[in-house]
Amino acid sequence: MPTFACFLRAVNVKPRWVKMELLRKHLSDNGFTAVETHIQSGNVLVTTPMRSVARVQASVHDLLSTEFGFDIPVIVRTPAQLSALAKEVDGLPSPLSAEARVYVTLAAGPPDPAGVVALDGWHQPGERAEVRGSDVVLWLDVPSHEAKLTNARIERLAGTPVTTRDLKVIRALAEKWGA
Repeated sequence: MPTFACFLRAVNVKPRWVKMELLRKHLSDNGFTAVETHIQSGNVLVTTPMRSVARVQASVHDLLSTEFGFDIPVIVRTPAQLSALAKEVDGLPSPLSAEARVYVTLAAGPPDPAGVVALDGWHQPGERAEVRGSDVVLWLDVPSHEAKLTNARIERLAGTPVTTRDLKVIRALAEKWGA
């Protein structure tokens, strides 16, 4: 059966708390198997007879949003896509200092073309971005809480739900769940 990595946005950020144990049980009780989570920030691996990323994304979204009482956007990648993403981002040179933190913003669908232009052209002091397919790579030489290119701004520019992970998390998940 196909396996998918699901990245949840807006879980375990005040005031919305989702216990990963309850999340795993709810997905398992609703047709998903081999459900695993990685840390508490909404990284979930599921196995399902569904073969479509879009169907898995919609199903997990609907199940979790209904169960936990708030909208939980879900971005889904296959294990092969996850591995390819980690490898691709690792191969990109930093447009900032070698110490810049690297984040990957995963989008639920292809970003709006105007958003791609805005994101690729983002040149704030200590901040750069580059769109890679449906994902946005963000380099920061400023503390993340001071960045002007926030998850909300990326989502507005992309025109689709997004969620951001540190590259270290993407690497760990690619190693753990990738193809």
